[in-house]
Amino acid sequence: MRVIAKGTLREFWKQNPESEQQLMSWYREASKFEWKSPNEIKEQYASASILKNNRIVFNICGNKYRLIVEINFPRKWVFIRFIGTHKEYDKIDANNI
Repeated sequence: MRVIAKGTLREFWKQNPESEQQLMSWYREASKFEWKSPNEIKEQYASASILKNNRIVFNICGNKYRLIVEINFPRKWVFIRFIGTHKEYDKIDANNI
């Protein structure tokens, strides 16, 4: 998968250094795999939440942070839609951000 945009993750981990290792690990794994459906992601990441509009929520650092991505499965693109604290996540509409 092609993750767009790593810079968003990099900016976040500069502000939250404890998230760097997990975000880098997630980025490497997402770049390596070619998911064909949300179910394949759920098999790999049991704690991931599947939302509408091909959006997936990943728990980062034991659910301290939330990462929302939107995936275009045919094109193999992963778009970073949101990265923030759990508290910030609670204030947004994850299906429409």
